Amino acid sequence: MLRQVVATLLMTVAVFTFVLLLGNVLKEVLALLVNQQATFAMVGKAVGLLIPFVMVFALPMGMLTAALLICGRFSADHELTAVRASGVSLLAVISPLLLLSVALSCLCGVINMHVAPKCRVAYKSLLAEVGARQASAFLPEKTFVKIATNFIAYVGQVNESELEDILIYDLDSEGRVGSYARAETGRLTVDETNHVYHLFLRDVWHVSVFEGKYNAVPMDAVRLSYTNTPAARREQDLRISDMTFLQLRDELRRLENRIGVPPPLIPGTPEERQKKLRELRANRDDLTTPIRVQIHRQAAFSFACIGFTLVGIPLGIRAHRRETTFGIAVAIVLVLAYYSFIILGESLDTNPEYFPHLLVWAPNFLFQAIGVVMLWRANRGL
Repeated sequence: MLRQVVATLLMTVAVFTFVLLLGNVLKEVLALLVNQQATFAMVGKAVGLLIPFVMVFALPMGMLTAALLICGRFSADHELTAVRASGVSLLAVISPLLLLSVALSCLCGVINMHVAPKCRVAYKSLLAEVGARQASAFLPEKTFVKIATNFIAYVGQVNESELEDILIYDLDSEGRVGSYARAETGRLTVDETNHVYHLFLRDVWHVSVFEGKYNAVPMDAVRLSYTNTPAARREQDLRISDMTFLQLRDELRRLENRIGVPPPLIPGTPEERQKKLRELRANRDDLTTPIRVQIHRQAAFSFACIGFTLVGIPLGIRAHRRETTFGIAVAIVLVLAYYSFIILGESLDTNPEYFPHLLVWAPNFLFQAIGVVMLWRANRGL
């Protein structure tokens, strides 16, 4: 049983991983390859960074499908009847599968709480690095872009790093055009180490505007430099969904320490202090609830393999069918039911009164409770 489940698990996890990767790869990575903005090695690195992110979903789905298929075949071939006739209980037969589900849950916990967020951040940084090398990411065609506090740029056509029909407006303190430069062609290079864009303009006309009069001066070449400070994103600027479990815990403690105020330190009458304290607690809950939801989501996701296995084994035995399509169809329905609770909890992360951080645990308790009851009934032959 364990050998057949592991073989089926490897196959189903590979299929689900491929399907889940397909959406991100086609949408973001392959588009860069087709446009010659990335190499095959960079695409391979991006796909490798996405695999841990999707494995958190693929492992539970693969374990559920494997349990349904193998246990359904086990029952349909009357092997279960032979096992019971020889005096061996169902729990003794499936105990290795339950231990396997616990091991997979531990693996999902490590991936979900640490590996996947790190890989997701690295993946986004890789895409940002690729985009920073392209002039179109900094200066899109036929669009006015503010590249500094007092400069606005317009480019008519962008071909990789080569530019055509360039306008650079220099604004004064009141936001009016003090001068502008027009160039037929130009080139944009990127200093990736210092996050600096260098813009070289050729055949430039520099036009000064003063009291409604224009003074045009021809120039052979002009070089402009612009520092892209947002490109050097700091760790504290990470999105909550991209944080590891330890980072989320530290962020939660930081917010609680910053907002929490002991009642004796609040000025005013006792009634005013209580009112102010309730406001502080409500403000704290509004800020910390999304972080709590993410922390509990990462932990709850890790136990999905156990719940899916407990439900999948008796369902496969009861179905008494060998068809692969039936097992996959049931697995998809159960997965949708499970993750609907997670999605509901995340959608309520701005409503702390509904305790969304506890709601994400509901599918685990529900699936495990139903699975235990179904296994008890199946073990007794009911």
